[in-house]
Amino acid sequence: MFPVPEPMRRALDAARNAALAGEVPVGAVVVKDGVVIAVGANAPRALCDPTAHAEIQAIRAAAVALGSDRLEGCDLWVTLEPCAMCAGAIAHARIARLYYGAADAKGGAVEHGPRFFAQPTCHHRPEVYAGIAETEAAAILRQFFVDRR
Repeated sequence: MFPVPEPMRRALDAARNAALAGEVPVGAVVVKDGVVIAVGANAPRALCDPTAHAEIQAIRAAAVALGSDRLEGCDLWVTLEPCAMCAGAIAHARIARLYYGAADAKGGAVEHGPRFFAQPTCHHRPEVYAGIAETEAAAILRQFFVDRR
């Protein structure tokens, strides 16, 4: 088994913090030139904002930190396969590489559902690396929902 890369470790920590706040535990981190520039966690309930997914939170913070809506050369690390909304934001932000943990057969849009980046209408396609710390990311999500039942 490989050690979990530091950006994914930070995303997993953000996911755990989201769970403690009662949010679905998803965390995301934006990295540029090896430096973490933004961390996001799911917050739709806290913010009363259905778009406040971890990826969107991290992308927004990174854009402010860099002073640009284009996050060219940036990597996004997220604990769960992005949904269609987040995949669209990733494309619009021009994220270079996407690393994600657990696959999401129900709501994911990268390797499941619409396979957003494979569509001819997608204007930017990041390199995609799936399954990073997948077991740990999936376990955090499973435990969250077990605790809610």
